[in-house]
Amino acid sequence: MFTLIPQLVIGSADLAAAFLFLFGLQRMSSPATALSGISMAGIGMVAAVLASFLYVFSVSDAARPHLMTNVALALIALALGGGLAWWSGRKVAMTAMPEMVALYNGMGGGAAAAVAAVELFGTRTSGTTLGVALLGALIGAVSMSGSLIAWAKLSGILSKPLRVKGQQIANAAVMLVTLAVGGAIIFATLSGAPLLLPTSSWIYIFFGCALLFGVLMTLPIGGADMPVVISIYNALTGLAVGLGGFVLQNPALMIAGMVVGAAGLLLTLLMAKAMNRSVANVVFTNFGEGAKHAARTIKGSLRPVAASDAGIAMRYAAKVIIVPGYGLAAAQGQQKLYEFVKLLQAAGVSVRFAIHPVAGRMPGQMDVLLAEAGVPYDMIFQLEDINDDFATADAALVIGANDVVNPAARTDKSSPIFGMPILNVDKANQVFVVKRGEGKGYAGIQNALFYGDNCNMVYGDAQAVLVQMIEAVRGLGAAAA
Repeated sequence: MFTLIPQLVIGSADLAAAFLFLFGLQRMSSPATALSGISMAGIGMVAAVLASFLYVFSVSDAARPHLMTNVALALIALALGGGLAWWSGRKVAMTAMPEMVALYNGMGGGAAAAVAAVELFGTRTSGTTLGVALLGALIGAVSMSGSLIAWAKLSGILSKPLRVKGQQIANAAVMLVTLAVGGAIIFATLSGAPLLLPTSSWIYIFFGCALLFGVLMTLPIGGADMPVVISIYNALTGLAVGLGGFVLQNPALMIAGMVVGAAGLLLTLLMAKAMNRSVANVVFTNFGEGAKHAARTIKGSLRPVAASDAGIAMRYAAKVIIVPGYGLAAAQGQQKLYEFVKLLQAAGVSVRFAIHPVAGRMPGQMDVLLAEAGVPYDMIFQLEDINDDFATADAALVIGANDVVNPAARTDKSSPIFGMPILNVDKANQVFVVKRGEGKGYAGIQNALFYGDNCNMVYGDAQAVLVQMIEAVRGLGAAAA
């Protein structure tokens, strides 16, 4: 009787947690309700974690002292992990958010792999459970090491992709070895006869190969593909967590893991579509490699203009569309941008924001950046909803974006970004591009937009440029008064 009550409470808490996960994810689909959705999912996670401690009351009295030791270790781990996450989450800058997401996603994959490891090193009586544990261990370990490499790339620790001849063949060989070792573990466990080495040794080799594969798979991938890579590893972590839930017979983990895995997969496909590339092309090819010898020469010259002149021109426009990019985030200029926008709106200018799905270094980074500055959600439009409106815009302001506004994607078949959906900025009557200098984007090619007859370059740090634009527009008001 006393052991039945904790089991009922645990089951009820898991069911409630699963509902909160699903409800929270549904609310995250809209910027207006995303914050409450995150809170709901967080409450569900807290409920699932607290309920797990009731397992100590559902075991025999003889097993309880040993389990209490594990409970103490779990409490220490929760305190350390929760405290570190709270501190780092409050401290992290918006520009470092992609790195944090990659790092935390890797920790999720590592946790799922650890759950699988406990099962593999423990007593295994079911071949199905063993197979699921091995699959969860493989996916979780790959997600962990791959996410850590993605974090290193985004942090600048690894500045360039590592590409060598025969790399894909070597990666395939490592994966085949990993699968062969997994087969050896299954054979040794189910037959009871060690195969050359003790079963525990094969498990260590298995994890080593899986971790190595995650590293090797991510090293050659360039920075332009990081949004897709993060989505891929997010999907893998969700799948690994779901498999871990099956091993533990925990419904909340199974539901949450599979939902996160499915959401990550859909996001991955969306990101790949936004780049007009397949997921396999992202993972197994070198993006932009052909740009060195296939780039088309662009005729014309760049036309710099003062920030104050650009600001005044937009002040007298009727319709302005703004395209934010990673340069805006790097300059921490979102607050000044919205201040400038409010000045334009006060003068009767219609202003909207256009977001490309892969703008920035993480899916949704530009949306979050604008929301942080207080930009209303109804001013923010995705590519497919606003692209046709550029043709009727008096001015377009591009801040720190490059490849996502390059018209070569429509016209130059030799370009590595040919076919990628872009924002039709070049069709606006006048274009102002804010950039630090004349550098190229992730694809490593020149931007034909910058050489257009309707385009002017505004060089400088985005925040400093916006300050000058604000001062120029305010100066007009002061002069009129």
